[in-house]
Amino acid sequence: MPGGGQDTPARRVLERLLRRAEAAALAGDPQPASLSMTGKRDAAEYRALRGMADFDAFHGRIALAERCGAITVERDRHRDDGERLLRLGVRDAAALAHDLGGELLHERVVRAEALLAPWQASAPVLARVLAAWRGGGKVRGKGPDAAVDLAAAAQAVDTLLAAARSDQILRKASTRLFGDSKRLEALTPWLDLLVTGELLPSGLENGEIWAALGLRKEPQPLLLAGPGVITLDDGSGHVLPQRWLGFPVDAIGGITTGARALLSIENLASFHEAASARGQAPVLLLYTGGMPSPAWRQAYVRLLAGLPDDAAVYHWGDIDRGGFRIAARLAEVASDGGRRLRPWLMAPDTLPAECRAAGQCPAPAVLATMCEWAHRAGWPEVAAGLQRTPLLLEQERLPPRLPWPDGAGMNPE
Repeated sequence: MPGGGQDTPARRVLERLLRRAEAAALAGDPQPASLSMTGKRDAAEYRALRGMADFDAFHGRIALAERCGAITVERDRHRDDGERLLRLGVRDAAALAHDLGGELLHERVVRAEALLAPWQASAPVLARVLAAWRGGGKVRGKGPDAAVDLAAAAQAVDTLLAAARSDQILRKASTRLFGDSKRLEALTPWLDLLVTGELLPSGLENGEIWAALGLRKEPQPLLLAGPGVITLDDGSGHVLPQRWLGFPVDAIGGITTGARALLSIENLASFHEAASARGQAPVLLLYTGGMPSPAWRQAYVRLLAGLPDDAAVYHWGDIDRGGFRIAARLAEVASDGGRRLRPWLMAPDTLPAECRAAGQCPAPAVLATMCEWAHRAGWPEVAAGLQRTPLLLEQERLPPRLPWPDGAGMNPE
């Protein structure tokens, strides 16, 4: 229960009584909430009191709540001084909340609704957050008093996505938005909720959450390997070398290439391994840097537009929630550009047994999320494979293979 006031045994009991009253109200129970002061659980603090001073302080605090009309008190008039408590009941829940220096759940949710109103249209997940709070639940471990932070995160998301042409340095962006270089980092759980639309933690690393909003701890170049000439926005052309080359993500103007396939790769180590193994295969490799930022996705659109019409487009990422979420985002961008994104080394039952043995079995809820994102990527066959062979596997566990028969001896999936 929020609100001021020193933490004392009596206060803890009154807060418990208020929580019980709010739970009863949510359940539609017309009976006044009460606590037995003779039982072991409800009266733990009371039973633990020792000495006259402790009892006097406890009784005095209860008497104050009684006098303001917040609670009813049943006392044992036949023992000792007649002040021994038998039962506490709620007379006026709002008065009890006020007595404790706070508000009722309903009042806190109403305030949260007002704070979040400007972003509910652009972030439908906020309606589910408010519904959870209205029902007495928590989201990301927090109740409606966290609406201030959630509103700040929603404002940041709107501002950052509106400036998506180039990536921004995390702490500089935080200073510009809030005058506090670490505020965005503190808001990361709420940024995760707004980016993914999921009430439960998504499993994304912090850096992936920030990247989805165009935030980086340090500048992140766009890395490419394969045949082609990159044109930058200043008109200059750059021939890709045998290994790889990096460019400012917001400087990509387009590409001229005869590549027969484009393969985006989620993790840096796997990108470098694949680049070393590429040889002369006509495959263009592209490092996503985890969750692709808005500026990265704009560069991706320009690269897709420069591919031959019949070139295939693939993605290789981790076999986990984050990997399939990244794939779904790329599939959406590819579809907008008239391309179909295909999976590469992400269908569990197509992998060698020794590779599958290096992974783990996901929890049912995690598996369900993975399958959902696989469907969103347009990969129902991969989702079916996950159901048959549940698997969590980092792509670094797999040796690089290219989607070209002469590239690594493996035909495209």
